[in-house]
Amino acid sequence: MSGFLDAANHRPVDVTPVWLMRQAGRSLPEYRKLRERWTLADIVAQPELCAEVTLQPVRRLGVDAAVMFADIMLPLQGMGVDFELVENVGPVIAHPITDAADIDRLRVPAGDDAAPNVIAAIRQVVAQSPVPVIGFAGGPFTLASYLIEGKPSRDFAKVKAFMYSQPAAFDLLLAKLAATMAGYLQAQVKAGVAAVQLFDSWVGALAREDYRERVEPHTTAIFESLAPLEVPRIHFGTNTVGLLGPIAATGPDIISLDWRVPLDTGWKMVGFDRGIQGNLDPAVLLGPAELVRSRTRDVLRRAGGRPGHIFNLGHGVHPSTPLENLQLLVETVHEWQVARVA
Repeated sequence: MSGFLDAANHRPVDVTPVWLMRQAGRSLPEYRKLRERWTLADIVAQPELCAEVTLQPVRRLGVDAAVMFADIMLPLQGMGVDFELVENVGPVIAHPITDAADIDRLRVPAGDDAAPNVIAAIRQVVAQSPVPVIGFAGGPFTLASYLIEGKPSRDFAKVKAFMYSQPAAFDLLLAKLAATMAGYLQAQVKAGVAAVQLFDSWVGALAREDYRERVEPHTTAIFESLAPLEVPRIHFGTNTVGLLGPIAATGPDIISLDWRVPLDTGWKMVGFDRGIQGNLDPAVLLGPAELVRSRTRDVLRRAGGRPGHIFNLGHGVHPSTPLENLQLLVETVHEWQVARVA
């Protein structure tokens, strides 16, 4: 059993496992060399290339898990959504959703059909990876926000206006998204991933009552659909301090915290019966080496030796992160001897 899976299953470990969101790609020189020839869309369309990028940080950094190189938008193609992943912008939807008729046209594909290239890449990565492989999907609200806003948003005004003015249509949209992502994650598990993470990155934009009424039932449905498969289920969001209780109620085994809450405080809010992931500010890795060491050790200290901590960033690796700081982070985590609590 790996350290990552031990921690993910709330078992004691001697060394805290670490992986980093967006570790595949971004700042690695071997990835940048590939990008001189291939676009992001090219890479995800070729399982062999996707597998190579996924495994690059495992070889280079010595992280304890490989996270698939993919994008949360990819399974929307299987739903019939036309979009483009625009460099330095993000997903841009050709025809944003404006009414119930647009939602009626969305398909709910079988899991293998949502993003077949990703499923094929997973099989290759699992066959080659010396560490557990993590699969992922987008959360219902985050995907809905892209579909309705048409592109990344700062204030989420359009998606909130839709949610308030067309509640039945909004509920149907999230139900279709949840059903598609549940099937997609199930297909990833069947292809060999050892754990899954649900990225509801922008759900922190919601008021607590809106999360509970509009999103919680759909997220719960996703996690419940995965329960029989007995793989660790991780929830990720940002700006979620006020939502940690409701997020825990949706049923994940592990909750990923961002840096806006101290890890020990967030864990107490979630409950020590659950695992926790995080939560170094990724911007710390843009600073000097001593800052990287001290802040990394502070996160580990706050974990307090409790079973169930997986070290990660509070969000993804910045593209300009120095390689030596990524290596230093992993080394610092692995050098820390976990003093187990009684």
